[in-house]
Amino acid sequence: MISIGRLSAQGVLRARDAEAHGFARTVLARLVQSGELERVGRGLYVPAKAKITEHHSLVEGAVRVPHGVVCLLSALRFHGMGTQNPHEVWLAIDVKAWKPVADSPPLRIVRFSGAALIYGIEVHKLEGVDVRITSREKTVADCFKYRNKIGLDVALEALREYLRSRKRSIDQLTKAAEACRVARVMRPYLEALA
Repeated sequence: MISIGRLSAQGVLRARDAEAHGFARTVLARLVQSGELERVGRGLYVPAKAKITEHHSLVEGAVRVPHGVVCLLSALRFHGMGTQNPHEVWLAIDVKAWKPVADSPPLRIVRFSGAALIYGIEVHKLEGVDVRITSREKTVADCFKYRNKIGLDVALEALREYLRSRKRSIDQLTKAAEACRVARVMRPYLEALA
């Protein structure tokens, strides 16, 4: 019986990662046939007995697009803010980066640049994979930056939820808004709701 062991312990495994460690794609096919691995998407595999969480689509997105950052509606859902339940994984990539093509999970790619791309990124370990996700403050600021794409009502709901939480920091929120260049846009809403 062929076993990948430690390599598959990371959760979601890409076929190219297995090849980089000396395993041919035919070995992956045999492991799927034997029941040790499950194919969850094109080029993505998980151990058959893996514990799948509610954040599995975020893990798949992070593995599929390693330079991407989970943002906007997906980050809101991760942080438990608002009522949005996106059917796609929202990922931020650099404006000059190659746009990934994926069949599963469905991805919604948005382009960030400069401070908006690098500010407020947290790394969370989900299913053994490091997933880069925008912080709560950065997510709220991003919602205002992309209010025309996701809706002003979503941005206001995110701001309301953030201000109600005990973990809020107006200073951190202001810094995130400045990094996203939406401080002037957010100020009237912040003053009205605070």
